[in-house]
Amino acid sequence: MSRTTTPEELASLVARTRAFVREHVLPIEDAADGDIEAAGGEDVRLQLQKLARDAGILAPHAPVEYGGHGLNMVDRAAVFEEAGYGLFGPLATHIAAPDEGNIHMLDHIASAAQKEKYLRPLATGEVRSAFAMTEPAPGAGADPSMLTTRATKVDGGWVIDGRKWFITGADGAGFFITMARTSGEPGSAGGATMFLMPADTEGIEVVRHVGTVDKAMLGGHCEVAFTGAFVPDDDVLGGVDEGFRYAQVRLGPARMTHVMRWTGAVRRAHEIAVNHVAHREAFGSRLADLGLMQQLIADNEIDLAATRALLLEACRVLDDGGRAAKETSIAKTFAAEALHRVADRAQQMCGGLGVSTELPVARIAREVRPFRIYDGPSEVHRWSIAKRAVKAITSEFAAGADGAGA
Repeated sequence: MSRTTTPEELASLVARTRAFVREHVLPIEDAADGDIEAAGGEDVRLQLQKLARDAGILAPHAPVEYGGHGLNMVDRAAVFEEAGYGLFGPLATHIAAPDEGNIHMLDHIASAAQKEKYLRPLATGEVRSAFAMTEPAPGAGADPSMLTTRATKVDGGWVIDGRKWFITGADGAGFFITMARTSGEPGSAGGATMFLMPADTEGIEVVRHVGTVDKAMLGGHCEVAFTGAFVPDDDVLGGVDEGFRYAQVRLGPARMTHVMRWTGAVRRAHEIAVNHVAHREAFGSRLADLGLMQQLIADNEIDLAATRALLLEACRVLDDGGRAAKETSIAKTFAAEALHRVADRAQQMCGGLGVSTELPVARIAREVRPFRIYDGPSEVHRWSIAKRAVKAITSEFAAGADGAGA
């Protein structure tokens, strides 16, 4: 669980993370153009995480008893942004998806025995993990209620059958947290359960990598088949038929930590672009002195500031114990699109260099683009935000709130 961090402790952690990313992470990332497999894959993870551990900055969100700092959501924001300044920074400091979200969820939901078996090795970086929910059509995607993977009760446990894809980090994961249907039919609001499954469980097969534009996620985005895979009762995570409810413990915070990390990466693109136009001369002056260029810079500053403001508002609600469904949807949707705009403007500011491998700007734009889809497409979040607004406002009017009668 999270703990209170003093301002001095937090400032020190932010500064050390900043220095670590610049000294150890950026040279490796830049040499491989942000491709984690080209950089060395698992070997690079182990190398960088050892250095982060030695620097005292590994897994800052993890419980203190497992070597972390136990940061709450608000305090994570600045630290995660500094780690995210390098595309490999989250992996190096062990705050990358999906491990970061899985650590958070296991800390809040897992039994004592499950924490010892799964959380401890995950939090310390001994293993990686994957969260297996998304399925090929007509299965679960943006609508999780379409879940088709089935868990059948047998003596002493459950047998899982189904197919998943876009499972981040699946190749090389030590275990899966798998969402399967234990009751009802696809389209039912409930009836899902989460299962903890070691990757070497008979009946689990990582079928292939699904090719995607992003290259910085270790373990890829994979298709995974579950064929008669047995899970003992002791490895049911949370309550049977309550998987969707328990998954909310992970999903809201995970959306916000995505925002934190991508803000760091896009900030790097912005800073490189500003430095470029401040030194590039054309049309008789520095590019930075031209009005159109100043508008691009200002709009980037505005989008970055607004992203941080919405992020922190959602984090405060989460830290206060709220579900923050509205706040995280708003922050995630705005951030995904605002950060995409910032990266795109940075490319424009850099001209030809902005679409080249000479600068990291193009690869940052490449990596941030999927965020408008991952963790819920912007359109689905807007639908959810609108539904809540209609329900809340019509309820107020029906109750005779001020302004009724329009």
